[in-house]
Amino acid sequence: MKTVLQSLPLSVSLFVVLWVLTLIALPIVGWTLGEAALRQGMAAGVLMQFAAVMAALQAKWGWRRTLRVFLMVAVLAYFAEWLGSTSGFPFGKYHYTSLLQPQLAGVPLLIPLAWMMMLPPAWAVAQAIIGARTRLVTGQGVGLAALAFTAWDLFLDPQMTAWGFWVWESPGAYFGIPLVNFLGWLLVSAILTAVAQPSDLPLLPLVLIYVLTWLLQSIGLGIFWSQPLPALVGFLGMGSFVVLVLRRWRPLEQREAAAQRL
Repeated sequence: MKTVLQSLPLSVSLFVVLWVLTLIALPIVGWTLGEAALRQGMAAGVLMQFAAVMAALQAKWGWRRTLRVFLMVAVLAYFAEWLGSTSGFPFGKYHYTSLLQPQLAGVPLLIPLAWMMMLPPAWAVAQAIIGARTRLVTGQGVGLAALAFTAWDLFLDPQMTAWGFWVWESPGAYFGIPLVNFLGWLLVSAILTAVAQPSDLPLLPLVLIYVLTWLLQSIGLGIFWSQPLPALVGFLGMGSFVVLVLRRWRPLEQREAAAQRL
């Protein structure tokens, strides 16, 4: 882990460390300072992870392209959340409570940042699986990215619903979450991927963020937030993509090492 962090740009390493420390501290913050402080800590964790993703993209793409992609993702994600919370399409009928502030038209402004903090890592996972020489914006690439992103919601929705950040009007089969919600996640993330057309991604830092999210969510949800079953399903869901990436990455590293010895 230390070696991986040392290979990253300093700004990326800094935000990754701050993000991980924030999430590790969340249970202590909740136990000692109460729910309001816990919500603030959760928001700080989102901001740190968002900053780490933006720093990774900026180091590879530059500010202009990074900000352009961010604006596309943020605007479209906000519209999807506003449409979903007002009409029920495409996620099912739900609404946000007043706990996450500030809000615009009933949608917390933190939510588009959450989309941006996990969508590029999902892009990187899909790119690593299909290979760097294959364009991500193909049917296979878009589908893999959408699945890798939606796998995160196996953790997220049960946790955020239990914390009261949003309420489902008709509880569904997945720990109170309607199954149509996951179809909505697949649809919206696929559209965002097709619109953003990501390429030349900084794979190492973004895949690292995906893997750390998987580990931290598994431990946090399973041990500290008392939701072991969603933690297990999320562990298997996101973990399947981690395994696929590792199986693809090891032969690539071996080929690169062999080439360097020649």
